[in-house]
Amino acid sequence: MLDIKRKTPFIALVGAMALMASAPAFAQDAAAPAAATAEAQPATDAAAAPAADAAAAAPAPEAAPAEEAAAPAAHSLTPIGMFMQAGVVVKVVMIGLVLASVFSWVLLLTKIFEFAALNKQSDKFLEAFRGARSIADIARISSSEEFEGNPMADMAAAASQEVELSRQAGLAVAGEHRDSTLSRATYAINAVQSSLAKRLSGGMVFLASVGSGGPFIGLFGTVYGIMTSFIGIANTNTTNLAVVAPGIAEALLATGIGLFAAIPAVIFYNYFQTRISAYGTRSEGFVAELMNAISRQLDKGA
Repeated sequence: MLDIKRKTPFIALVGAMALMASAPAFAQDAAAPAAATAEAQPATDAAAAPAADAAAAAPAPEAAPAEEAAAPAAHSLTPIGMFMQAGVVVKVVMIGLVLASVFSWVLLLTKIFEFAALNKQSDKFLEAFRGARSIADIARISSSEEFEGNPMADMAAAASQEVELSRQAGLAVAGEHRDSTLSRATYAINAVQSSLAKRLSGGMVFLASVGSGGPFIGLFGTVYGIMTSFIGIANTNTTNLAVVAPGIAEALLATGIGLFAAIPAVIFYNYFQTRISAYGTRSEGFVAELMNAISRQLDKGA
């Protein structure tokens, strides 16, 4: 019994040493599965990555056509491009307004040259008229080819011819019949003045119509174009502004063209109204001068 007690520490010591010697092996055996698991994990991740990439890339060919179908068609946002892509009604409105604008500018140039020539010819006629010494001289000067078509020359010719016609009819044109002769001459002048007003106001109605109606015609094209764009929104079931923005821009171009046509037309109308009024005032002054000259010649018996 005593020998067993003495040998027990020795046995315990030997067991401890054996356990310590076998511990690394156990540790290696325990670590081996963990290491194997750790080494297998990157391989699994590496193998899973291409599969994931392939899975992500696989739907792409199917989704691409849908995206291309949903993408809006390319639009040219230049004025010519927007005109070409606009609807038929909007195009008709734009073409009409552009033609109206062109006619307005042509009318501007025509009437500018007309008034310049008219005033120049009138100045020459007044110089020649004031050198007349008799009613016959007035008739000869006003009937000259140099002043053909001049309103003042036509007035002088009408008044002098009326006096001559009265004489040829055997009517007394002087003395107590002087006033009736002047009255007939005045009526002849008034007839020429009526044609003068019609001649000078040629094209003014067109300018007034373009100036007042151009913006509203353009606005009609804009409203129609915007209605078409919103109908397109309803048909495509999309709220993407990029789908309808080009159509709205094309519609607004109609209003821009309407203003482009109307603003110059209004300016030209006011300008020519001023020129017509100025020439009308000048012609009224000439009528007074003409009647005074005829009255003097009648008093002289010429």
